[in-house]
Amino acid sequence: MGRINKHQPVNPALSTTKRYYIARKGGVKLVIGFIFREESVLDKAKNILRKDFGKIDYESQALAFTHTDYYETEFGKNLERKFISFEKLIQPQNLAKIKITTNAIEKKLSRNEMRLINIDPGYLDMAKLILASTKDYKHRIYLDKGIYAETTLFYQNKSFTGWVWTYPDYKSADYIRIFNQIREIYAKQRKKKEAF
Repeated sequence: MGRINKHQPVNPALSTTKRYYIARKGGVKLVIGFIFREESVLDKAKNILRKDFGKIDYESQALAFTHTDYYETEFGKNLERKFISFEKLIQPQNLAKIKITTNAIEKKLSRNEMRLINIDPGYLDMAKLILASTKDYKHRIYLDKGIYAETTLFYQNKSFTGWVWTYPDYKSADYIRIFNQIREIYAKQRKKKEAF
C-alpha cells in the first residue's frame, strides 16, 4: 500500500485566524417563508416571531403562490407567499428548535384545528440556503426531534441556484432575487463584524 500523506486540517472550527473565528461565531441568517391567505393571520405570526427572534430586517413583497395546489384544501385558494429575515443572527444547530417553535405558532393560529398559515424556517449563509422540514427524503439530513434539513439553494456565479430536488417555486426568478437580496444584507453584517 502507498504511504498516506498527512495534510493540515482545513476545518474552520480549528482555525485561530480572525476570519474563521468570525465565520464560526457570527452565526447565520434566519429566513422564514409564509404561505397564507389572510393578511391578519400573517401579521399575528410576524408579531409572535418578532418576540422570539427580534427585529425583521427584510420583508419581501407578497407573491402569488401558484406553483402547486397542495395547500388549497387546507387554506383555500388565492394563496400568497412572503419571506422575511431577521437582523439577529442564529447558530445553525438551532434550526430544529426553531422549526418546532414555528410549528407551535401554526397550531396557535389555527382555526377549528385547521391551519391558516404555513411557516417555513431556514437559514442562509454565503454559500447556501438551508430549509427545515418534518418530512424525510433521500436528500434530507436528520437534525433532531423529527426535524430534517435540506440544502435548497447554493450560491454560484454571483447568484443562488437550485438543485435537482429544489421545489420549482424556489428556483423561480422572484425567489432567487429575494434570497440574493437577503444574502447582500448578511454579507454587510459579516463585514461589520470583521471590522471589530
